[in-house]
Amino acid sequence: MSTISDFQLVQIVEAALLETARKSGHWLACKPGCTQCCHGVFAINQLDAARLRGGLLDLASRDPERAQRVRQRAIESVAQLSLGFPGDPSTGLLSQSEDAQEQFDAFANDEPCPALDPDAGTCDLYASRPMTCRVFGPPVRSDEGLGVCELCYQGATAEEIAACEMVPDPDDLESALVEELGRKSGATGNTIVAFALGL
Repeated sequence: MSTISDFQLVQIVEAALLETARKSGHWLACKPGCTQCCHGVFAINQLDAARLRGGLLDLASRDPERAQRVRQRAIESVAQLSLGFPGDPSTGLLSQSEDAQEQFDAFANDEPCPALDPDAGTCDLYASRPMTCRVFGPPVRSDEGLGVCELCYQGATAEEIAACEMVPDPDDLESALVEELGRKSGATGNTIVAFALGL
């Protein structure tokens, strides 16, 4: 049994983001209404999917009309994306084959996230957003090196960017939680936001 919850993981990541934002100052250009990172699909794990569904249930209890708009956008997105989906559109699970992963790289790069309120330019499920959304923008290390949003860190040197590096989950707690969720629920594999909310 895990001694850490998804709530605690979110708190750890949020603390890392606050510290990076403090160090970054004006270089971190992310703000409400900037929606560049809200367009284009990306893979999410089952922990992200469960958090999103929980957030939608919570929103439905507080603001049913707003929740219904999110659901409707997700349903419409699933209908639009099902035809070329590089996986199983009946389950929303992405295929892990090399061909499917190459196909995914070019798949639906302009599709808006169903959680994005197109009028306000804000996320209707912000508190429940996937980890990718929480770490996009600041300098985060991946296999390709240190990456940042192209709108952020304008004019900063490589050294200045590196000094702002965000280490969101230093102990890789997310992997343990994903594994535990898979054991408990049988939910495994990656999906995308639309399928997590629209199936």
